[in-house]
Order: sequence, then C-alpha cells, then structure tokens
Amino acid sequence: MRERPRELTTDEQHVHHDHRDPHVRARWLSDVVLGAQDGLVNTLGVVLGVAAASADARIVFAAGMAAGLAESLSMAAVGYTSSVARGDLFRSEREREYRHIEAAPVIEREEVRALYIRKGFEGELLERVVDTICANKDVWVAVMMAEEHELVPIDTGTSVRSAGVVGFAALAGSVVPVLPFALLDLRGSVIAAIVVGTVLLFALGAYKAAVTTGRRMRSGTELAVIGMASALVGYAIGWALAPAH
Repeated sequence: MRERPRELTTDEQHVHHDHRDPHVRARWLSDVVLGAQDGLVNTLGVVLGVAAASADARIVFAAGMAAGLAESLSMAAVGYTSSVARGDLFRSEREREYRHIEAAPVIEREEVRALYIRKGFEGELLERVVDTICANKDVWVAVMMAEEHELVPIDTGTSVRSAGVVGFAALAGSVVPVLPFALLDLRGSVIAAIVVGTVLLFALGAYKAAVTTGRRMRSGTELAVIGMASALVGYAIGWALAPAH
C-alpha cells in the first residue's frame, strides 16, 4: 500500500504556491505567442516569396526588415485596440447590468440563483447567498460580470502593456527569419530561415504547453507545421510570379 504523502507545512505551502507552481498570466502568454508567431510566419512568408522571385539576398533582407517592422507596429496597434475594445465591452455590459437591476430586479435575482444552483447550492444556504449578493448593487453587478458574462475590467495601462508585449514579440519573431539574408548567400539564407523558423515555432508551441496543460511535443509540432505551411504559401506565390524559374 502506497504511503500517503506528508502534508506540507504552511511555509512550504507558500513556497509551492508562489514559486514552484505559480499561476500563469494567460493574457501575457497569449500575447507573446500571438505576436511572435504572427511576426515570424508573416515575415518568413514575405522573405521566402521575395527570395523565390529575386536573386539578390540584399533585396530580400530589405523587404524582410520593412515587412517585419510594419508587422510589429501593426500587431502592437491591434493589441492595443483589441484590449481597449474588451475594456469598452466590460464597461458597457456593467452599465447595462446596473440598468437591469433597477428595471428588472426579479429576473436578475433569478439569474443569480440559477448561477449558484449550478454550483451545487440549495435550500436555505442558497437563499442566504442570493440575499447577501443582491443586498449590495455593486456586489450584485460584480458577480454578474464575472459569473454570467465572464468579463474582467481592463484599464488603459493594461491595454498599453498588451500592445507593448504583442509588438515586441512580433518584432522579435520577425527579425529571426530575416537575419540569415544579411549573412549568407540566397540559397543558404532560404534554408537557414526555414530551419530557424521551424525551430522557433516549435519552441513557442512547446513553451505554451509547458506553462499550460498540453503536451510539449504535440503543441510544438502543431505550431511548427501550421506556421511553416502558411509561410510556404508565400514562397509558392513568389515562385509562381517570378519572371523565370
């Protein structure tokens, strides 16, 4: 019979909770993966397409740097505007909830009751929970925003940070496939860009799995295959439109 694990002391539990197995800020993870993947795939597609239609590695390098910078600025703008939009949605729905509590309190109270019935509350305990929540309009609205709409407040600082993370990640991802064209000949640069791009996409997928619950090999392979398939479309278009094959 297996021996039951020793219960951790309070100090050990703090160490485990805060350092060994901390919570992941999923929003920053998604921003990093989104920015780096998008920057790498789009820029790699551009440089492969230009390389297929050109014999000059310097032209490919210039096109790749221009595309990478434009991509990173675009992604930063998208990160900011999408974050602002989520904040606007939260504020809009919060104001609507306040109006609903004023105009239709019975219906809103039943929605709270239904939420906690689904959580397993019943009887007198359920009614006490509902009464407690509905006794304070701010608490009532906060519960509805979190439990019914699954929306969280987003301020301007959060939007700016999101834009910065996405933009920087996109820039880092964009630079990687372009650098070989400043150092190698055209053929060697294309091979290096594909290899480095594949490795980086795999690493991004594996990292995502490492801090979530996925399998590193599977997640890395999926991201690498999807990303490289998208980038190779650029090469196919450049090859098809080239003056001569």
